[in-house]
Amino acid sequence: MRIGMTLGGEGSLRSQVQQVVDAERDGFDSFWVNQIFGFDALTVITLAAETTKRIELGTAVLRTYSRHPFLMAQQVLTIQAVADGRFTLGIGPSHKEVIEYMWGLPYEQNALHVREYLTVLRALVNERSVNFSGEKFRVAGGLQMPEVKPCPILIAALAPMMLRIAGELADGTVTWMAGPKTIETHIVPRINAAAEAAGRSRPRVAVGLPVAVEDDIARARQTAATMFQIYGQLPNYRRVLDREGVAGPEDVAIVGSETAVERQLRSLAEAGATDFVAGPFSVGDDAAASLGRTRALLRELIGKL
Repeated sequence: MRIGMTLGGEGSLRSQVQQVVDAERDGFDSFWVNQIFGFDALTVITLAAETTKRIELGTAVLRTYSRHPFLMAQQVLTIQAVADGRFTLGIGPSHKEVIEYMWGLPYEQNALHVREYLTVLRALVNERSVNFSGEKFRVAGGLQMPEVKPCPILIAALAPMMLRIAGELADGTVTWMAGPKTIETHIVPRINAAAEAAGRSRPRVAVGLPVAVEDDIARARQTAATMFQIYGQLPNYRRVLDREGVAGPEDVAIVGSETAVERQLRSLAEAGATDFVAGPFSVGDDAAASLGRTRALLRELIGKL
């Protein structure tokens, strides 16, 4: 199981790029930038691509509703050219609370939206041309980027229909807040079955979870409960937490001593996770020491899971 890092904190643009540089220096396999309400993720990755050489760069995830698939294809292929083939695109439909309540766009038939979006996007990324007419998209045209390597595409798939789409059309899934039981009994079996039925190779399963190396487990979980509270309220994540049988995000966070955290990560790998996308969080008053302890363990486990 490969180990990657996610963007932490709301620092300056340059400090975010520096996080990627530091992750490459420390030997991490990948670095993932999310798109919430801060800097544009693709811009961060473009800058990071110019200042790194080896590390995989990915988005986890970009909202499909904010970029037409034609524009998305142009942007990601441009970044792939800058990154010399190290870029992986993670996309998802986001949440009704953002798309409809904040942006004023209709948030409906999300599985169909993603299926058609991915169909258009894959054709442009892989073949550089598309001629598609569906219920959500009608797109015809081509791109002139003949020498750029196609980038892998992952989708944020938690529900059965989305996992089927991921297996049939994408290169895998990147998840958030899906616990080990859900990974083993729901996500991995469904996405693998869909890929096999479509005659495709086994997909990638990148599992994103909060993580903290901390001896006081109760304190760590209480911190996680406060820090990640919103994810227990959003319906898409609430359903996956309910499937896991837990009260909230604090219960799927990976916490404990070095030995305990390593054991939990090995369990994820055994459940079928191909990547761990670490979301380190600090516990206690000394944030730097807390984050440093977690990072040290993750760095030690690179290549060993």
